[in-house]
Amino acid sequence: MKVTGVSFIRNAIRYDYPIVEALRSLLPLCDEVVVAVGNSDDDTLALVRSLDPKIRVVETVWDDSLREGGVVLAKETDKALAAVAPDTDWIFYLQGDEVLHEQDYPAIREGMRKYLTDGRVDGLLFKYRHFYGSYDYLGASRRWYSREIRIIRANRGIYSYRDAQGFRKGDNEKLNVKAIDAWVHHYGWVKEPAAMQRKQESFNRYWHDDAWMKANVAPVAEFDYSEIDALTRFTGTHPAVMKERIARLNWQFDHDPSRNRFRLKDRVKQVLERWFGLELGYKNYRVV
Repeated sequence: MKVTGVSFIRNAIRYDYPIVEALRSLLPLCDEVVVAVGNSDDDTLALVRSLDPKIRVVETVWDDSLREGGVVLAKETDKALAAVAPDTDWIFYLQGDEVLHEQDYPAIREGMRKYLTDGRVDGLLFKYRHFYGSYDYLGASRRWYSREIRIIRANRGIYSYRDAQGFRKGDNEKLNVKAIDAWVHHYGWVKEPAAMQRKQESFNRYWHDDAWMKANVAPVAEFDYSEIDALTRFTGTHPAVMKERIARLNWQFDHDPSRNRFRLKDRVKQVLERWFGLELGYKNYRVV
């Protein structure tokens, strides 16, 4: 069974992406990792190249004219997918702010082995923890997606969908997936406040035009983490590769759970999911 990891990144240093931690968490599960490194204004290319001999870099140029729906992120993902060796069985996709926990490695390996010869299965579905503000809080409202595909079958014409959150095949067909008992730790909303503000000013341009940016992204020095609807305290452990990054945290963020704001329909959905095990809302996949 050959497993090829895939990721993409641009300006990781400037925007404080945990790409080093992401790739280090992915490498033990892969025979090779392909990283599409976009044209950057910092030393991202050298950083990625220095990490491990199993990493193969594909240099790319982002189309900055694509400013709708985050489609440029899917285009960059597809460039990495196109570089995967043809003898690959599974493709393990991880974004530059997503990190795997080593305690989940056995479940991930078992899932790939178990479904390797099951032709019905296009991919494997992971659970998500979305950290916000600091490494102590998780997003608790329904604005955060709870599961997504991160392992896909190779050689099935599978491509990145919309803003690269998930995948499709053929003529916009959802993938058939199996859920596994493993988590992705998403740290995209935990950055030094100035770096987060720079990211907001840059990345929102791939979804919105200049008029929207002017109306919705304030020209300030630091991002205001306090404007959030609902968080819960994280009581688990972080991946070991995150230890040094967490130790470098140089800002304070605290949240009072009594200030959580949930819409009524979200409260009802949460109760139904908890009581009956239902998965309500939009799903970019079919569980088989």
